[in-house]
Amino acid sequence: MVQEQAAGMTQAYQFKPHERPVIPGSPYNPDHPMRRMWAYGLIGVLAGVTGGLGNSLVTANLAFFQGTLGLSAEEAAWIPAAYVMTNICANLLLVKFRQQFGLALFVRLVLVGYVLTALIHLFVHGFWSALLVRSVSGIAGAGLTTLCILMMFQAMPGPKRLYAVLLGISVPQLANPLARALAPSLLYWGDWRMSYYFELGLALLTLASVMFLPLPPSERSKSFCKTDFITVGLLFPGIVLLCAALGLGRTLWWTDTPWIGWALIGSIVLIVAGIVVEHRRANPLLQTRWLGQWVILRIAIIAFFIRMLLAEQTLGSIGLLTSLGMGIDQFQMLYIIVTLAALAGLATAIFAFQPQYPARLIQIACLLIAIGAFLDAGATNLTRPQNAYLSQALVGFGAILFVGPAMGIGISRTLLAGPQNFISWIVLFSSTQNLGGLMGTAIFGTFQTIREKFHSHSLVEQIMLTNPADAARLSGSANQVNTVIGDPALRTAEGVVLLGRNVTREANVLAYNDVFLVIGVLAFLLFLWGVTIEIRMRQRGEISPIVLLAQRLAAMATANQSEGKPA
Repeated sequence: MVQEQAAGMTQAYQFKPHERPVIPGSPYNPDHPMRRMWAYGLIGVLAGVTGGLGNSLVTANLAFFQGTLGLSAEEAAWIPAAYVMTNICANLLLVKFRQQFGLALFVRLVLVGYVLTALIHLFVHGFWSALLVRSVSGIAGAGLTTLCILMMFQAMPGPKRLYAVLLGISVPQLANPLARALAPSLLYWGDWRMSYYFELGLALLTLASVMFLPLPPSERSKSFCKTDFITVGLLFPGIVLLCAALGLGRTLWWTDTPWIGWALIGSIVLIVAGIVVEHRRANPLLQTRWLGQWVILRIAIIAFFIRMLLAEQTLGSIGLLTSLGMGIDQFQMLYIIVTLAALAGLATAIFAFQPQYPARLIQIACLLIAIGAFLDAGATNLTRPQNAYLSQALVGFGAILFVGPAMGIGISRTLLAGPQNFISWIVLFSSTQNLGGLMGTAIFGTFQTIREKFHSHSLVEQIMLTNPADAARLSGSANQVNTVIGDPALRTAEGVVLLGRNVTREANVLAYNDVFLVIGVLAFLLFLWGVTIEIRMRQRGEISPIVLLAQRLAAMATANQSEGKPA
């Protein structure tokens, strides 16, 4: 008999056997009335969006924040990297924390800490306060994504709880396009503080909602042991060094900054040492033997590469349009369309998901990303946001379409192998998404810079003043400043500078086209790999892990009924 508090009412409730949580630390799953289920679902959406929107707003407005807060390029690059560092590390500990100390403390600490940090930054603003807010935001983001999934479980009846996973992991992904759609309006209403007021308001609203309608209680178990801190002491610094190198490598340039190389070496040594320690422990924090199975690594690799390829949107299209002189206010309609496409992708993932073919939507997502990248590969200096509506809608649709099924496949295999693997899968999947996004920006951003230098050199070599067309271009550039510079020699020199800027602009366009082509080819190869995997599974007669899990749960329900227990 436990006390359940909901909507201001406290009553005794005896939980049934089938309402017990699958793993310690998760709430019970009682049979809620429909109105309460809808309330849990709405709070889950709020928690999921809150967890990602604050950081996405900063990322979308990073150049504006850099200017208004007086940050250097290096300091600005630390801001998104700090979020990824703490988000990955938090996922490793928060699952065990709520298993040992319960959900109520978990939720309070995550939300109250987030609110206080955002509030402090409004009064003490600068590089270190911004870094602190983004670090705490990474921890809160991990906790709120978990909260979103748990709320969605309460919002779904028993047979439909697989869709809670699809919704719970997909809703936070809407934050990125939604942030870019909202960013211009927030800047019109105020300066950078308006984004933080908005972030603070969402956090307070989430906290109030969770206090008004708390989750059911959870079972606790002793989870932490002393040797966990050996693993944490090795993995956390390794993750921090890796994120720092990936986040700042392109800004400071890889070969010009010695500490980036040492950080990469140190991260590899520390992470490998942490994995070795875990592999030899009797009660490990991470189940390395289970994680090392090819079926688990395969879905993690696919999820990692898809997240990398989604840099086509955040780095590619936005980078191209920015290099052509456009700002965030001109991207608003583009990202309203992308947000609508993402919502359509979420609806498709729910209604078109087939448990017997769970990877089918992942394959479609890869194909859509490839088509979108190939459409963008024909960009010119006349490309404008409206020219990217279709391509970016396809990429936004695919970005949401893949994540739910990928998480569902992993969760199914986790529960089939035993709930002790749950933490390992959560850490692995969150790492693929965070590191995939960071590495995609680092790799494709570096590739774009290299190709820009190549095309710039190639275009400059082709300019010959003995060519009448090139001479006319130089004369035209010089005539642009004819009214402000009277000296013919200075006017010609300024014309050369303006012509050089045009060359750089064209080189950037060609470099981004190269990036789009590479992403398109890689996405199509990933699509072919996914199709090949499905064909081989069919030839071997393998059954989907989701179908196997459903069969096992049905067998357990039948056994309970035969023993006279509630199903």
